[in-house]
Amino acid sequence: MADVERDQWARFKGRLRTNVGEDFYTSWFARMDLERIHDDCVHMTVPTKFLKSWIQAHYADRVLTCWQSEAPSVKRVEITVRTAMRCAAPVKDAKAPQDERRADSNQSRPAPELRNTATAPVSASHEALGGSPLDPRLTFATFVMGRSNTLAHAAARQVAEGRRGDSVMFNPLYIHAGVGLGKTHLLQAVTWAGNSNPERKVLYLTAEKFMYGFVAALKSQTALAFKEALRGIDVLVIDDLQFLQGKSTQSEFCHTLNALIDAGRQVVIAADRPPSDLESLDDRVRSRLAGGLVVEMGSLGEELRLEILKSRVSAAKAHHATFDVPMPVLEYLAKTITHNGRDLEGAINRLLAHSKLNATAVTLEMAEREVRDLVRPIEPKRVKIEDIQRVVARQYNVSRSDLLSSRRTANVVRPRQVAMYLAKTLTLRSLPEIGRRFGGRDHTTVLHAVRKIEALVSKDLTLSDEVELLKRQLQE
Repeated sequence: MADVERDQWARFKGRLRTNVGEDFYTSWFARMDLERIHDDCVHMTVPTKFLKSWIQAHYADRVLTCWQSEAPSVKRVEITVRTAMRCAAPVKDAKAPQDERRADSNQSRPAPELRNTATAPVSASHEALGGSPLDPRLTFATFVMGRSNTLAHAAARQVAEGRRGDSVMFNPLYIHAGVGLGKTHLLQAVTWAGNSNPERKVLYLTAEKFMYGFVAALKSQTALAFKEALRGIDVLVIDDLQFLQGKSTQSEFCHTLNALIDAGRQVVIAADRPPSDLESLDDRVRSRLAGGLVVEMGSLGEELRLEILKSRVSAAKAHHATFDVPMPVLEYLAKTITHNGRDLEGAINRLLAHSKLNATAVTLEMAEREVRDLVRPIEPKRVKIEDIQRVVARQYNVSRSDLLSSRRTANVVRPRQVAMYLAKTLTLRSLPEIGRRFGGRDHTTVLHAVRKIEALVSKDLTLSDEVELLKRQLQE
């Protein structure tokens, strides 16, 4: 590297540091190296794809302006991602303090040899902002629709097809469902479709990845840059929100959620339960989540399970042309494997492996043998107290908050007593636990309610029918 270029690089770094500020320079530009200056183009390198895309999207003009101030002949700047094997040695700043030169020296080593622990959290936070891994199979084209997921699919599709500057109709979009019913498929489909539009930046993060990135940013003192980067996203997609833990992390998530929604940016969230049941989350977060569109994806009906199986067989045929599953086998699988979509996919994978490895055709007898552990015995549904409160509130036209309140009016007392009775008879919760879940009541209050409803049911046929109806709804 020529002395002239070395001097220009040193002056450029100083000018850029002054232009963007010390915090932003440390977060986004400290690991940027000069590779060469050729003709009218400056070639620089960064260690990650995210840094490259972020700098190009948000600081390209400033970087070029700072270079032109030092070298007027420069017309463009090119940034590439360096690998561990071709990590160019950075140009030393002759006027930089000794500590800074030592840090630059550390950065010039290949990535596997890095031992500077101060850079690890920075890498972790940048990695989080790169998003969680996406499965190329999880797109709208491979999503099978049925009665239980039509609304969730329509809402997700509308989000994915939106454009920057469009008014946001449902914000946040909150999708909840049990395990294996398609939440992650829809969220990743939104991300794939949204990122096909170069005008928008869609970021998919699991709650765990969000926590990981935020904690890493705090440790590396780049939390401000991490927050600003998140709030620059057009569509933020968060999966498995029920795993979000820690007061500081939840607080930051709440601030990020508010900032994005207030700025007209879209937020899409998935969890295994509705916002009101996420007891580990702060009330402010639950309230903001409930203020958007909350959509439940129900269990997979037999018709939908059959369509999912057909879809998975078609996908397998793309790689194994001779693989075939007779319709009676598909119908048997759809009828007997009822838990979730992942079990259905696992069944097809087993049949494929058995067919290919043993060079035998798929038969009903073989299918019964291979998937017998996936055929789960029909057990009584595990009822949650939150489900009881929701169903009872809907039946008696009161709100769940009414059931938990101290109101003593007749139109609230009777539904509350019925809900407590059902909680005692349909769950294994103790009386004190039930009382706590009904607004912090004493166990004697719950016992009184249970005995009251037991006595009334034996002589009031109307109430008896109502209670039986509620039990059927909860156990379906």
